[in-house]
Amino acid sequence: MSRPKAPKTLRFQPAGGERNSLPVGKKQVLNIERLAHDGRGIAFLEGRTWFVSGALPGEQVQVQVLSARSKVVEAQVVAIQTSSPERITPECQWVGQCGGCTLQHISHAQQVSLKHDNLVEQLNREGVTPLAWAEPLVGPAFAYRRRARVSVRYEVKQKHVEVGFRGLATTAIVEVQNCAILVEDLQPLFAGLTTLFNAFQQPQTLGHVELFSGRSNALLLRHTQALHADDLQQLRAYCAGHNAQLWLQGIGEPQPDQAGQTLSYQLPEFGLDIAYQPGDFVQVNAQMNEAMIAQALDWLAPQADERVLDLFCGLGNFALPLAQKVKEVVAVEGVESMLARANENAQANQLSNVHFFHADLSTSLRDKEWSKQTYAAALLDPPREGAQAAVTDLAKMKVARILYVSCNPATLARDAAVLIARGYRLHKACVLDMFAQTGHTEAMALFVKKEVVKN
Repeated sequence: MSRPKAPKTLRFQPAGGERNSLPVGKKQVLNIERLAHDGRGIAFLEGRTWFVSGALPGEQVQVQVLSARSKVVEAQVVAIQTSSPERITPECQWVGQCGGCTLQHISHAQQVSLKHDNLVEQLNREGVTPLAWAEPLVGPAFAYRRRARVSVRYEVKQKHVEVGFRGLATTAIVEVQNCAILVEDLQPLFAGLTTLFNAFQQPQTLGHVELFSGRSNALLLRHTQALHADDLQQLRAYCAGHNAQLWLQGIGEPQPDQAGQTLSYQLPEFGLDIAYQPGDFVQVNAQMNEAMIAQALDWLAPQADERVLDLFCGLGNFALPLAQKVKEVVAVEGVESMLARANENAQANQLSNVHFFHADLSTSLRDKEWSKQTYAAALLDPPREGAQAAVTDLAKMKVARILYVSCNPATLARDAAVLIARGYRLHKACVLDMFAQTGHTEAMALFVKKEVVKN
């Protein structure tokens, strides 16, 4: 691994008016008071708030500064002087170096509890409380990630290809030999990449790699120039030896190395096969995705004679299971390429009662013809920015039941306040343990118009 760049000094005016410096890399002893919503420890010193990766409440730790701005400092633990009884031994030897799984020192149960508390706090800030809290939907603690982006960089001076993941708060690559959260099918495909790429004739052409697991495994290589013929031959042999498809991406969209290659994942409970291409959004946790869909349909309780609206439909992850339950599904997506594949997925799965439309879902939908229809229920799975415009329109459309899947509790809380102000109740909510070992919180919420809420 190459050496990181020399630390730079960040200067700002502290509360006392005297200028001082707080350099990146500076070490400091802190007493951790509590946890932030993302699992970092919080400490207070000399008018500054410190957010410390790898720390727990009640611990005294030596930390190293990662960055500083105004009165906020981000740091990571380098030594534990007084340990919390809640601390556990991480599964991964690269904890504290790799920027990925930052909560491995916390038990899985405590991680889920922390994410629940985060959701509660965000909703409380908007004055929103559900009528009932459902139990968190919990998945596997490890070996769950079926898709991963792997960083690759050729160091000219060392004549060495670095393969791994970005470090914590740095662009440096941590050369990880195995990853505890990758599904087992991808472990051998990942493990041999360093040896493979360091045998290339022209390793400087390498970009990043993406790994996929589904009905078949696949490797996508992003390259900056045409691959050397010998390198391409080695890459093909490597993928063949691991029973994996090879996809290549130079200029333009990813392309299969062989005609007829397709990527897909299955939803066994619904008998569905969902095709996709590299670059499409796919939930990385297969087990949690299936459980999430099942719970969403259970909460939404779609009826056979109903028309249901699915916003941010993607590849049809929710729309196709919904289509098996109702009279009609109208599905809307902002990315045209995914919308085309969603339509193909519906046809391939012999579902003719789902109709797809393209729209910018960050703006008002009231001028769209499909928005003028009557819907008994709606489901939405927006990006981190949330769906403020969409929920406003859904309220105007008087949709009786709205199932909201969120990857950002802050924007869910904001959008929940919009619905509450327009005559809805938050009927129930829970967290979804989609990304174990990380501070990322997902949630599900069911909103019901007051006049149809059943006590």
